[in-house]
Amino acid sequence: MSKVAFHIARRYLFAKKDYNAINIVSAVSAVAIGVVTAAMICVMSVMNGFRDEVEHMFSEFDPDIKVTAAEGKYFVLTDSVRSALDHSPLFTVVSEVVEETALVCYRDHQLPARVMGVDDSFQELTHIDSIINDGHYSVYDGAFERTVMGRGLAAQLGMNAHFVGGMQLYAPRRQGRVNMLRPENNLHREVVYIAGTFAVNQVKYDDELMLVSLPLARELFEYDSLTVTALQLKVAPGTKIKEAKRYLASLFHEPMQIQDRYEQQQDFFRIVRVEKLLSVVMMAFILLIACFNCIGSLSMLIIDKQADIAILHGLGADTHTIRRIFLYEGWLINASGALLGTIIGVALCLIQQYWGILKLGNGTDYVLSAYPVTVVWSDIVIVLVVVTLLGWLSAWIPSHRLSPTSTIH
Repeated sequence: MSKVAFHIARRYLFAKKDYNAINIVSAVSAVAIGVVTAAMICVMSVMNGFRDEVEHMFSEFDPDIKVTAAEGKYFVLTDSVRSALDHSPLFTVVSEVVEETALVCYRDHQLPARVMGVDDSFQELTHIDSIINDGHYSVYDGAFERTVMGRGLAAQLGMNAHFVGGMQLYAPRRQGRVNMLRPENNLHREVVYIAGTFAVNQVKYDDELMLVSLPLARELFEYDSLTVTALQLKVAPGTKIKEAKRYLASLFHEPMQIQDRYEQQQDFFRIVRVEKLLSVVMMAFILLIACFNCIGSLSMLIIDKQADIAILHGLGADTHTIRRIFLYEGWLINASGALLGTIIGVALCLIQQYWGILKLGNGTDYVLSAYPVTVVWSDIVIVLVVVTLLGWLSAWIPSHRLSPTSTIH
């Protein structure tokens, strides 16, 4: 009986009705569901595109794994741990970092900045060369201490990579007594010369961060040669991140915070996930409103087919079978709209992904010239599941109200 019910429902979908309004409402229902389906796919794909672009920006600077102290600012990297890491096949680069806040002074400008002291392996650890937008990467040229800073910080200081004047870095002394008579003696001072600027297009980097050599940072903040604020590592090809994190946890006797690339930016990725979820919920609500057209269309069709229902009853069809006919009819309306919307949505996303039709601004004022799009097939499956569930609900309501006496009550 299911095949018979489906065959009758398919005939009802395409057959001419007694009232032309039913055909119009059915078409409007399918089109509305298709439009919302396409919109859901486009919105989710654009959000995926922005996420991937920002993730790429982070990946140019962030290491594969970062180790910091679970409590406090710094920890001691013992010789045994360092030796184990250097000889481990799980890692190709191990970089020590000392990072603190210091006051940066250049001529009449004074700004607090995050000063990150890095060793010689930092250039191998990250893709820092690819984000240098002025000058070159250098933190020590053999004669002078150099710095590479975010372009926003350099702009606030009124300088660029071609300036030859030095800037002063000031940090409070961590040891000794406070001198109230000569307050300047309470600060440790170092001089650096700018070598280049970088652009990650993130405020936390471009407007706040400057890179210096590790010895300079240790001298400025009065750390010894075994003390670090972070350990940054590059995982060897083929090594699983979870395996590397477990190995790192086993090396340290005290609890450490071991973060992969996603966990280092967990606030950003959490916000993206929440925004994506809210977008799906909002679009699903709009889809639910569009499904009311399907409810109205089926209700009108049931009234229109009263004579057919009576004939089917006379031929021995029970109420369950007749209800299934109109349930299938609703499914077909929703399925046709969902299929149409999926084709249109994927086509629009692929066109934008490869040709960038929709521009951001005039195409030159933004970091990205066009809206980024990444089609994720799992998102399409999620959209189809949501559309199917809401379509089933919109078809079930009017078909379930069909009574054994063929009336709608």
